[in-house]
Amino acid sequence: MLKKRIIPCLDIKDGTTVKGINFEGLRNAGDPVELAKRYEKEGADELVFLDITATIEERKTFAGLVRKIAQELSIPFTVGGGISTVEDIRRLLEAGADKISINSSAVKNPALISELSKEFGSQCIVVAIDTKLVNGSDWVHVKGGREITDLKTLDWAKKAEELGTGEILLTSMDADGTKNGFDLRITKLISESVNIPVIASGGAGKIEDFEAAFNQTKATGALAASIFHFGEVQIQDLKNNLKIKKIAIR
Repeated sequence: MLKKRIIPCLDIKDGTTVKGINFEGLRNAGDPVELAKRYEKEGADELVFLDITATIEERKTFAGLVRKIAQELSIPFTVGGGISTVEDIRRLLEAGADKISINSSAVKNPALISELSKEFGSQCIVVAIDTKLVNGSDWVHVKGGREITDLKTLDWAKKAEELGTGEILLTSMDADGTKNGFDLRITKLISESVNIPVIASGGAGKIEDFEAAFNQTKATGALAASIFHFGEVQIQDLKNNLKIKKIAIR
């Protein structure tokens, strides 16, 4: 059984870490390089960097900032935002990323998943899925959550696995930033329907939320942002608590 992972997320806009609620109302959360150094020291298992406006602004992820962060890390480092070609990924891997997250570009061109997995290995490719419940069904959203697609979340998760992605980063837009807990329903559905690791994202507010995600779903990782950025939950306290509850973590 895969050990569970605790993963802080740096949502980056204009070179600064930001955080909002339901993908809106962004506020400054600090310097990404300093936050990365802090999370490395505090015992994070991995770190995710998402350039959240790269796709909207039709530009590439900041490779220079990725390089600065990577120089401070020894833990796995996933980078996403505005990535659509083999060259994009090569540039970010050379800058120090370990894994690459794709979202809008994969929806637009599903064959890209296979192309990238063959070129770099499936372990390097993460498909990020932003999902929202609309009229009783779960729908994939793209462009930073701004645009609904005609893809149902479960169907897309299965398709992404078939095409060769090594991991799914599943963000519930309904839960994002609310601190009311992970969306256990959609996380359980997706994590039980695929055979690759699924990271739960969106809604973490307290230590017990991580416990619920790991006990009630098959998610192998849990990602959070603001509760770590603003010191509401300490990573070491979280990991100690999970160990007490007999949850196998890294």
